[in-house]
Amino acid sequence: MLRHLRPTLLREQWCGTVLREQWYGGGNRLESLRRMSEKSGSGEGDAKKPWYQSIRDVMNETKEKVGLKDSSKPKDSNESSASEGPSSANGGGGAGSGGGSSSQARQVPLATPARAGGGDGNSREGSALIKAPPERRHHKLLVVELNRKPLFPGIYAPVMVNNNAKLIKEILDAKKAGGQAYVGAFLRRPEPHKPPSPEAKAGSQAPKDAAAEQQQQQQQPELMVEVPPPKPAHPQDSLGHLYEVGTFAQVHTILTGEASDSGQLLLLGHRRIKRTEVLSQEPQRVRVEHLRDEPYSNDDILKATSMEVVNTMRDLLHLNPLYGEQFRTLLSLTGSIDLQDMSRLVDAAASLTSGDDVVHQAILEQLSVPERAKSVLLLLKKEVELCKLQQDIREQVEGKIMKEQRRMMLMEQLRSIKKELGLEKDDKSALVQRFQARWEAKADSAPEEVNNAVSDELAKLSGLEPASPEFNVTRNYLDWLTILPWGTHTQEKFDLGHARQVLDDDHYGLEDVKERIMEFIAVSGLRGTAQGKILCLVGPPGVGKTSIGRSIARTLERKYFRFSVGGLYDVAEIKGHRRTYVGAMPGKMVQCLKSVGSSNPLVLIDEIDKLGRGHTGDPASALLELLDPEQNTGFVDHYLDVPVDLSKVLFVCTANVLDTIPGPLLDRMEVIRLSGYSSDEKLAIARRYLEPQAAKDAGVPEGAVRLNDEAMHTLINEYCREAGVRNLKKQLEKVYRKAALRIVKDGSVSVWPVQQQHHHHHQAEPRESEAEEEGSQAEGTDKEPPPAPAAPAFTGETIVVDKEALKPYLGQPPFSQDRFYESCPPGVVMGLAWTAMGGSTLYVEAAQVVTGATDKEASGRGGVMTTTGQLGDVFRESATIAHTFARSYMATKDINNKFLTASAVHVHVPQGATPKDGPSAGCTIVTALLSLALNKPVAPDLAMTGEVTLTGRVLPIGGVKEKILAARRSGVKKVIFPQANRADYDELPAYLKENLSAHFVTHYDEVFKLALEYDGEGAQQPHAAASA
Repeated sequence: MLRHLRPTLLREQWCGTVLREQWYGGGNRLESLRRMSEKSGSGEGDAKKPWYQSIRDVMNETKEKVGLKDSSKPKDSNESSASEGPSSANGGGGAGSGGGSSSQARQVPLATPARAGGGDGNSREGSALIKAPPERRHHKLLVVELNRKPLFPGIYAPVMVNNNAKLIKEILDAKKAGGQAYVGAFLRRPEPHKPPSPEAKAGSQAPKDAAAEQQQQQQQPELMVEVPPPKPAHPQDSLGHLYEVGTFAQVHTILTGEASDSGQLLLLGHRRIKRTEVLSQEPQRVRVEHLRDEPYSNDDILKATSMEVVNTMRDLLHLNPLYGEQFRTLLSLTGSIDLQDMSRLVDAAASLTSGDDVVHQAILEQLSVPERAKSVLLLLKKEVELCKLQQDIREQVEGKIMKEQRRMMLMEQLRSIKKELGLEKDDKSALVQRFQARWEAKADSAPEEVNNAVSDELAKLSGLEPASPEFNVTRNYLDWLTILPWGTHTQEKFDLGHARQVLDDDHYGLEDVKERIMEFIAVSGLRGTAQGKILCLVGPPGVGKTSIGRSIARTLERKYFRFSVGGLYDVAEIKGHRRTYVGAMPGKMVQCLKSVGSSNPLVLIDEIDKLGRGHTGDPASALLELLDPEQNTGFVDHYLDVPVDLSKVLFVCTANVLDTIPGPLLDRMEVIRLSGYSSDEKLAIARRYLEPQAAKDAGVPEGAVRLNDEAMHTLINEYCREAGVRNLKKQLEKVYRKAALRIVKDGSVSVWPVQQQHHHHHQAEPRESEAEEEGSQAEGTDKEPPPAPAAPAFTGETIVVDKEALKPYLGQPPFSQDRFYESCPPGVVMGLAWTAMGGSTLYVEAAQVVTGATDKEASGRGGVMTTTGQLGDVFRESATIAHTFARSYMATKDINNKFLTASAVHVHVPQGATPKDGPSAGCTIVTALLSLALNKPVAPDLAMTGEVTLTGRVLPIGGVKEKILAARRSGVKKVIFPQANRADYDELPAYLKENLSAHFVTHYDEVFKLALEYDGEGAQQPHAAASA
């Protein structure tokens, strides 16, 4: 490709003279030579000579006159060889001895005659041919900044010039004057934060001072034209952002832009230059020094390097078509590349590479041609490697794409063949066939409305295109319709013995709850079905409501499904979404039926007392249709839009309180209360369930840790007083975790299961790798499960956790002091309260604020009562009723006692951070006020509860079991309950009534006798009929 040179006949006829003049500038020299030929060849003998032959004759004659013909050595120290080659034959504007300089606007071709003795420079008489080298003629140049990639000699390059109107004007003026415009092209330096690449550091070599001086001496011309001395250097180099070494370039073409300060230049590089001085700023003009290549010998190494450069360029052009296009553009602009000129060949090769700008600048600054050739060859080799890597990546990508396309084509052909043979149908046909096969097994037991809906949707799906949006909607709808268990039921088991065993295995105590469940199972067995009832388990957290629902499912052998409605505010979660919405789904109940695959599961609706209500509707009202036995036989989900029979589903709900459950929803439930566990029940639960599970979770070996009974009682009574056992489980886990830490520190465990497992895993890894290398595949084969980790062997002494060891393990007990008063002072009475966490004791304190000394003061400030302790509205109303009744009751007991009518009273309930509400503290407040008025303390170890009216009647209250548990924890010996709660008390287990005296009253007179009319020893015997 490089051999396809493009010489022209005109260049051959001019013998290189005109080519040199066009290459190095001198665009008007051809015209000058023509004029000279016309004058010298005006004779008759020369009339038929070609004009270029006349030019040659004139040149030869002129050389003979000045003694330059056939001269190869300089005549004196100021002369040099006449044939300087393409690099020095630049022509220039000469001047006579009388005046003129190298910066004249008009440039003569090769020599300018001048008078020998001075005078006008334009005269030809007595003239001598003076040759001005390019170093003298073009030492002041305009500056053109290059943003990327320096310009190499012999290479064309377009350059954009912006915001430089004066530079554009100077170039245009030079072009219009008929001359050639020359500029200095300098590359901009990189940013300071961008360090130069290692290649630039290795390849960049500045010319040595000695070599530069020798080069200047060799380049001195024969006849020098005196020029003014150079200007002193500028104190500050304003062009420091540009490299000092650039390219002397000819402006071949200039195209102005829309604005006068911008344009595009087509530059042709001639030779290397070095900036020595800044002459002006606008436009930027510098003084330059023309650089020459260092002399070199064309030895075998350089020839081999040249051949390698050519071969590498050939490989590069073959690998990447872009380089070929770039090289053809270079040939079309320059005409040819001389392969014998090593300097031009290397520069042309460097211009083809895509290296870093700093690397190219280093090559430009390199004046040693052999070193420059080595650097360029390295860049070409790197370009070839990059092209090979690019080709490999392209082949990999194309191979992968072809492989996928081939696979897709074969799969499509295989599908077509199977379809023609009837072995396989298209996706839509297969989908319709799958839905039909699924529905055939359920069509007989499904309702008629569902059968009609499935038939219509199947016909609709068959007529839809798979790309249609309606296709996916219909497919999903059919998927839900055909997957539901229409008419599929599980066989129920109504075995009371089995039910009792399951309940006892899963729960300890709760005899009343178990009895109620047994009754429910017995009735269901007689009826043949367990439908028609909605059980609601109500109790404090941690008492086992959710686990009881799971146990009922195990007892009846029904499928179990649980979902929580706590915080639920969207009706669509229950009733489903409309199919018109994107991403629509059925409600929870339809999802439940799909999940369990049965039409009669046990569904546990958890946290039903925490239902929310939002802008999308009221979920509590939506649950009415779901839970009502009279309505759920035809429950319609918004997504399915067909009736679904839920009458065979057994619903069990859980709640902490009943107050937040809407009345219509609560009316459809059968409430079963779980009051909580006593200390004895908690002890048994901890020993049977919680403690073994905590030891297993902590990894403690069997027999390594043991809590004695005293520690367990302390843990239950002083750390875990809540009604449930969830906190007790957490505390036991904490104890066993700390015990495990102690075992590990003491080194009492001889085998570490985790270490054994890791050791076994590391030993198995090489075998797995060998199996992979052999290409064995075990897909679809059943692998043996990994062996269970070996239990650690405990060799130390058993850690016994006693009462004193609980503090280091668990810290200070939060309930170490349950009773504020060992013996209540006047005005203080202990009451019993019910909370969501179980029962608790509640003190009521009454104190005098103002003593009514006179009737005037009594009438102004007496009889006023203040209540504090974060009391609710019902509690404050109960306190007002109690105050009114206490004043009237005191008047009947002691007419002379004016304390409640004459004094202001303050009633406070301690633990003010805890909200308190309810009417059951009426008797307690009345007793506290009367005790304060009589200045007499109530009977010791007495607690009471009950609502009082203005006439003194004591009304029933709730939470009898919780209050009994609270009284036992506080060490109370006597309790007072309303007479209406006697039946609730009688249902309590016997162990809860031990060492406890209960009194049941109907009027406050009985409370007053028990609390304040006792003997000096502080103990009054209870009524025989009311003793427990």
